[in-house]
Amino acid sequence: MHRLRESAVMWQNKANAGKKSDNSLAGKVVKRHRRSKFVKNVVMMLGLAVSFSEASAQADVLSKIRDSKTITIAYRDASLPFSFLDQSQQPVGYAIDLCLKIADAVKQQLKLPQLTIAYVPVTSSTRISAIEDGKADLECGSTTNTAARRKHVAFTIAHFIAGVRMIVNVDSGIKNWPDLRNKKVVSTKGTTSVRTLTDRGQVRSLNIVVLEGSEHDASFRMVEDKKVDAFVMDDVLLYGLRAASKNPAAYDVVGDPLSTEPYAIMLPRDDPAFKAMVDRAMAQIIQDGQLNKLYQKWFLNPIAAKNNINLKMPMGYLFRESLRFPSDQVGD
Repeated sequence: MHRLRESAVMWQNKANAGKKSDNSLAGKVVKRHRRSKFVKNVVMMLGLAVSFSEASAQADVLSKIRDSKTITIAYRDASLPFSFLDQSQQPVGYAIDLCLKIADAVKQQLKLPQLTIAYVPVTSSTRISAIEDGKADLECGSTTNTAARRKHVAFTIAHFIAGVRMIVNVDSGIKNWPDLRNKKVVSTKGTTSVRTLTDRGQVRSLNIVVLEGSEHDASFRMVEDKKVDAFVMDDVLLYGLRAASKNPAAYDVVGDPLSTEPYAIMLPRDDPAFKAMVDRAMAQIIQDGQLNKLYQKWFLNPIAAKNNINLKMPMGYLFRESLRFPSDQVGD
């Protein structure tokens, strides 16, 4: 204890000696340097504060909607039946209808007499940046909620759960993944299916050549033209492409699901007020039975906007069970 006190006294004496020498030229230089460093730190902190406030302003979607009386929806042109263009080139679909109901809820919450719906087209590769850059407030299509994407955007409650499978020509002899050994397949650029193909062990060892199509319809054309042996994508999209083709009987959707894909509407990250409003609206749509009615319209009945094709796709068990307890949480 005595040694500790002696050390403390010695340290204090050195500190006092340092203070006494501050009047020297060296001491003045040190003081000036400290003041300069302090000023720089203050300026830097102010800059960070300004940047933060600017980011907050950009992220405040509700204020932007209130001021502009406009909500912007990003849509896909060939993600049947979620988001596609009808005969008059207007965006329609299951996800579009959900987003229109969310937009109506936002209009009511903000007490706006009128709310304009603006549309912006996106692709698999541009949909995330459209939300990140503020070009759209909601992305309404067939986007899977993943951990990697949540680093850039937010998601509301899932509106569908798909499985990754493949579409092939009926005469291909392909029934499951082992049949793809040394064959050529395509998947759409910017989708989770591309990564699934390379990550899954049962596929990675098959020496498959993987090509990337620009959009779903372009990928499917490669199967139609027999440029590839299979198109790997979420099963519901494959069923839609097959139903809309000139000869649906010529194609089969085959293969055990490689993964489950929870589709959800995308919205800006780090905007809790907007997300809370969207989540409430989506939960209400589910609880009121509106989602079930929309599902029947787009998956179980002829689609008037697409030459009355009928997917005849009953709601899957996983999705049906998820609707009992609506949540934006998904298993990664």
